[in-house]
Amino acid sequence: METSLIDYHGLQAVAVRAADGACALVTLQGAQVVSWIPAASGAEQLYVSPSSAFAPGQAIRGGVPVVFPQFSNRGALVRHGFARTMLWELLNPSVHDDGASITLRLTDDAQSRAAWPHAFVLPLVVRVAADDLWMELSCHNPGAAELQFSCALHTYLRVPDVAQAQVRGLGGGAYWDAVDGANKIQALELLSVDGELDRVYAGVQQPLQVAARDGVQSGSLQVAQTGFQDVVVWNPGAARAAALADLPYDGYRSMLCIEAARISNPVCLQAGAHWAGLQHLARRR
Repeated sequence: METSLIDYHGLQAVAVRAADGACALVTLQGAQVVSWIPAASGAEQLYVSPSSAFAPGQAIRGGVPVVFPQFSNRGALVRHGFARTMLWELLNPSVHDDGASITLRLTDDAQSRAAWPHAFVLPLVVRVAADDLWMELSCHNPGAAELQFSCALHTYLRVPDVAQAQVRGLGGGAYWDAVDGANKIQALELLSVDGELDRVYAGVQQPLQVAARDGVQSGSLQVAQTGFQDVVVWNPGAARAAALADLPYDGYRSMLCIEAARISNPVCLQAGAHWAGLQHLARRR
């Protein structure tokens, strides 16, 4: 697989293309997947805000930001950690019988240690094939002391109209409602979006299905994960979106975040240990 860097709104990015036409685009800053186009549909599946800064050191709103080593403001670091604004190293592009993949890697340096004094090796493998996207985030602790962190793949799914979107598979699940500041139980099998939504569902093992209410317009998207224990479902709603400078006033209508995460039970790595978490997106009709 020949790899060439391309310009993405002024940032360097690399395309991952499978022989069947499936394609993803990943920026070197943040190892952020900013586009995923399955082979069959040929349609973009991820939402990226056109109001993002697209500048060195600035977070891009949309695609799949890598959250590490802190989720949101649950700690002393910058919100969602530093990994999404740092430059990653591009490794090992390859084409194989079941698709194409690239690996990017972030390691600790003086900048990261000034904020978080730990040694780490953080690879992200992005693979596409047919109508599937796999993103595997892993971490190795090369240091002599225990390493503890939270992380997430903050996936912004593109939807025709979030008011018509439904998520199946969270029924009966316990979650933290950040909007109300309370622990709750998901009573209904189908989750619909009505206003601001910000929930952390704990212990999610089964795949989720995201589809329009009629199930016809765009089929369904299956979201599965291993290694990650939590799922975050987020949409800012109209009022919060209006206050976000890097999101158009109506941008919230075109996106729904379904995030694979480790929040409730952060990862604890002993010296020399490894951890890995995978999120698998699959477009189905």
